[in-house]
Formats: sequence, C-alpha cells, structure tokens
Amino acid sequence: MKEKVGEVFSIAQDNKPVPGCTISKEVHGGENYIAYFSLAKATDISAEIYPYHKLLIIAEGSVEIYGTDGFSKKLKSGECIVTDTDVPVGIRTSEGAVYTEIALRRYDKMNEAVRAGEVFKLAELVPYQDGKIVNMDVVHNDKMKFVVMAFDEGTGLSEHAAPGEAIIFALDGEGIIGYENFHFAKEGIHSVKAIKKFKMALLLTLE
Repeated sequence: MKEKVGEVFSIAQDNKPVPGCTISKEVHGGENYIAYFSLAKATDISAEIYPYHKLLIIAEGSVEIYGTDGFSKKLKSGECIVTDTDVPVGIRTSEGAVYTEIALRRYDKMNEAVRAGEVFKLAELVPYQDGKIVNMDVVHNDKMKFVVMAFDEGTGLSEHAAPGEAIIFALDGEGIIGYENFHFAKEGIHSVKAIKKFKMALLLTLE
C-alpha cells in the first residue's frame, strides 16, 4: 500500500485541492483499488459508466453524486455512498472536496445495512454497547475487508497480527493504536485500546 505507515496522517490535509483541477492518487492497486481524490471548487468528474460499485468516503468539503437520469445525492464531510453499477455516475463540487474511493466488485459481499445510492455515515452503522466491542463487516471478499468497530471506553483488542496491510479511519471518540513495529504492514503486531468511547473503520487488503 502506497501510504504512510506507523504514523497518524490526514487524508484531507495531505491531499489539498489545486485550483481548477481534479487530482487522484492511487494508494492500492488491483480489483479493489483505493484512491484519494481532490476536487477544486467548481470542478466536475463527468458521468461515466462503471461495471463495479465505488464506495466514496468524504474527508473534507462536499460533493454531489449525479446521474444522467436525474439522480442526485449531496454528501458532506463524514458521509459515504456506494454508487450503482452500469449506469452513468458523475461527481461535482461547488466548494471543493477530498474523498477516498474504494472499488467494490459487483460480487463482493456487502452488508444489508448499506445500499447502493443511499447516503450513510460509517460511525452510525454500529452502536456502542456497555463493556463491549461491536463489529460490522461493511463489505468483503477474498482480497479485501472493510470493517466498522465501536469500542466502549476501556475495551480493546490485545496484540495480534493482521493478514494484510490496513488503513484505519478514526470516526468518533478517542483511542490508542499500538504497534510492535513502526511499519503497520502485513503480520505487523498491533493492538487497539479505547481510552474513551471510540469508533473506527479498518480497511484491510489481503494480497
């Protein structure tokens, strides 16, 4: 994965828009590619047809997802959408935006809580429960897993090794991610501890 490892970073701060331009940065290739997009104000990625879904996670600003059939959904920072397949889908912004795009194959297993074309917030997919960790697989296949987790204060995951590289999105509250190694890579030993109630999303690549 082409991203900083073992340190906190900001997708929005590290991918500032350039006036008049749209910019993309691939951070993981393959069928489930992951890319960051920076759109300057008043820019547009014209409606095109894709044979796969796209999960869009808005980090900063706002966008309008639109189709040629009158479909239109507005999203702001912290909101997400899964686009439909085989229909024209475009993205435009009046104020500028930075977002993460994850390609989802049409046969990937998607949780019933997420439906294509509907706006949602990752943090609202899972509730907090007293003394427990709540976990939901949002989408997964044999090469990728996207999970949302809610940790009650004081709960955590003991040290363990993941089978692939990961990006963690902090969604709510406060937690500590501990690493045995600086590089949070495949089989890197790490732990999670909620010092307050804490929600996070984990994007794990299994290649």
